Amino acid sequence: MNPAPNLILIGPMGAGKTCIGRRLAERFTLDFVDVDQSIVDAAGASIPTIFEHSGEAGFRSLERDALARLLQGHGQLVSTGGGAVLDPDNRALIAHRGFVVYLRVSVTAQLERLARDKARPLLQRPDREQVLHDLAAHRDPLYRELADLTLDTDPYTAADATAQLVVKLAAQWQRQDLIA
Repeated sequence: MNPAPNLILIGPMGAGKTCIGRRLAERFTLDFVDVDQSIVDAAGASIPTIFEHSGEAGFRSLERDALARLLQGHGQLVSTGGGAVLDPDNRALIAHRGFVVYLRVSVTAQLERLARDKARPLLQRPDREQVLHDLAAHRDPLYRELADLTLDTDPYTAADATAQLVVKLAAQWQRQDLIA
């Protein structure tokens, strides 16, 4: 058993962090927290608007602050943004404050899942497939390094991925706040 105060989902956009995260949070009676939504709530602006006015660097600064604030808590399932792992301080905090699950997804599945998505600033380009390949090449090693558990979500529906994770987490993770 690997005790940790929070369950943290990492992985690229389209992996299912929010959808699967909500289901897992309910199953394990954890508070669901979406870092991107927390940023939007705190900034009072959408992520595309933040990118437009502050650039990616401005967004990453808000992300770092939100993650530091949120991970002070416990008993949460925290769904991170795909780029949260880029910052070394974020990686250290994630590793220290949670049991980390890497939801892996292929670029092919991402393209399918994100085909109608117009809200992700990094994908608002004609070369979406190349962007996703480039992001995967850079981020996958960081996700792997942080992960306590990895699940390839390609073959699963959200419900089936959740069921797979429930079994795996029951064997590998124990909520630190419930340890006597």
